[in-house]
Amino acid sequence: MCLYLEKLKGLREDAELTQTDIAKLLHIAQTTYSQYERGVRAMPIEVLKQLADFYKVSIDWLLE
Repeated sequence: MCLYLEKLKGLREDAELTQTDIAKLLHIAQTTYSQYERGVRAMPIEVLKQLADFYKVSIDWLLE
């Protein structure tokens, strides 16, 4: 798994949010978000930006 995906999963879990919670925030299906988080499906840059904004982190930090 890519490091940024592990970071996103960690941020979600630290915030005590489910994949369903994040999927609702992004207006996508939970299965789609699950595929993003597992690296099965490429995450669009706009989704990455929305998540960075939501968690108040930089995209640079996520991608380090």
